[in-house]
Amino acid sequence: MDDEIKREIRKMTLQNAFEHGGKTRDKIILGKILGTKPEFRTKVKEISGEISEIVASVNQLSSEEQKKEIDENFPEVLAPKEKIAEREGLPELKNAIQGKVITRFPPEPNGYPHIGHAKAAIINSEYAKMYGGKFILRMDDTNPEAERMEYHAAIKVGLEWLGIEFDIVKSTSDDMELFYEKGMELINSGKAYVCTCKREDISKNRRERKNCKCSMADIDKNNKRWGKMQEKFKQGDAVVRFRGDMKADNAVMRDPVLFRIIEGKHYTLGEKYRIWPSYDFAVAIEDSMDGVTHAFRSKEFELREELIDAILDALSMRKPYQGFFSRLEFKGMPISKRVIKPLIEEGKVSWYDDPRLPTLEALRRRGIKPEAIRKFIMSLGLTKANTLAPFDALEAFNRKFVDPDSIRLFMVSNAKKLTVKNLPMSSIEIPNHPVNDMGKRKIEVDGNFYISGEDSQNIKEGMRIRLLGLGNISITKEGEELEGEFVEGDQTKIAKIQWVPQKTAHQIKMIIPKVLFNGEEFNENSLEELDVYTESHYLQLKEGEEIQFVRFGYCRKDSQNQAIFTHK
Repeated sequence: MDDEIKREIRKMTLQNAFEHGGKTRDKIILGKILGTKPEFRTKVKEISGEISEIVASVNQLSSEEQKKEIDENFPEVLAPKEKIAEREGLPELKNAIQGKVITRFPPEPNGYPHIGHAKAAIINSEYAKMYGGKFILRMDDTNPEAERMEYHAAIKVGLEWLGIEFDIVKSTSDDMELFYEKGMELINSGKAYVCTCKREDISKNRRERKNCKCSMADIDKNNKRWGKMQEKFKQGDAVVRFRGDMKADNAVMRDPVLFRIIEGKHYTLGEKYRIWPSYDFAVAIEDSMDGVTHAFRSKEFELREELIDAILDALSMRKPYQGFFSRLEFKGMPISKRVIKPLIEEGKVSWYDDPRLPTLEALRRRGIKPEAIRKFIMSLGLTKANTLAPFDALEAFNRKFVDPDSIRLFMVSNAKKLTVKNLPMSSIEIPNHPVNDMGKRKIEVDGNFYISGEDSQNIKEGMRIRLLGLGNISITKEGEELEGEFVEGDQTKIAKIQWVPQKTAHQIKMIIPKVLFNGEEFNENSLEELDVYTESHYLQLKEGEEIQFVRFGYCRKDSQNQAIFTHK
């Protein structure tokens, strides 16, 4: 058994014993090691003896001695763990009628979709399913300056990858004439007015809770100004404001903007319109008109609940129930476009599919399964508590989905040569999976191998090692290039290492994504690249297939010459 596995067994044994009064049992540790190293399920007898020896050794130590060894060799064991509790389903909806629930997901096409979008889409989708209702995808495309068809398409692709289905697909801009009609209704009822104050004066008045002179204008004057917004006024000259309450503690209610002039070209409507509704006004009208019964969004919109209700009350329109949940981000992986875009422009991140990012394209490329994202998000529930999750919480869900279907291949880094004499075979067959029937692969061997540089450091002349799946080797020469002889026998207490035949070895680049930010600081070492050798069978795999490289971890085939590390 190699030293790495022995070390892992000892760490688990010390941790379990220390957490349970100083004692543990063989079966507990066996279960734990098989849970983290499923490839050992076919070698239970082989590792059980080693586990028994280590458990007996640890149980003889006092709790103080156990803690001392943990502190010295495995300090991470005692670090506080952050757990994402797994739960099933979402809480019941308020005032929900089976078959009558309508939910929606209204992303703005101003960037690539990320894990936060996935949470909003999945929660709304699941509620529609839960009540046998309908689910609407509505592109919130009323800001031509920021929105592009590229982002619109990326959102559609990302949602399709997540497996989310919609009953209705539409764009907010489909209803521009309706917004104008409702805007005029508010102006003509005195519940909205056109403001021509400068932007800084509007902000100052809102801070100081003061009405401006524009709010005193009569309906006729407001109608004339609305006409000028259509043709004469330029961007920034005038806005339509809702007559809220300038004294309100909720700043959102201090006469917010309902319409503004944007002279940019819309990605589908071109220059047909120049007056565009604000998010708050558009979402209020759309949710009411689309029949949405339950409108869920992230909690930064919670202060807008009062405004949306007020707009709909002013228009005597039906109000949906509004619910809120926490934003979802991963530690060290920002979702903000303001952070990601400069990283791309400066060349620190390659693109939105860079595997260090939390965008859906990046998660897919890294090897995260959509089913794992769904399970992970459902495990969080509908909490409003801030969710800054460790990425390994998602990894835990993903591991369950990738393990059963991931072919096991050998791979070596920092390769060193090993020549073996007297090899009694010219080829061997190795199972593609230790448990599941995924067939076997044939590997041609001629005695010339690459092994890992890390393994070679521990190999000395006279030692015996076991080449996994091949047999035992007695080392006859150490140094820069190793030599050995094939020997019979099935000794268990020797180092077991993976290997790749030199003749058919295929070199690939291994991309290892790490945390992008340490606090506020960009991690310059967040992307590691290794040149490694793997089996030629790698070339037969389809792009996108998940692989478990033995003793390394799960990886996704990115191309014939590159793989991306997914997680341990």
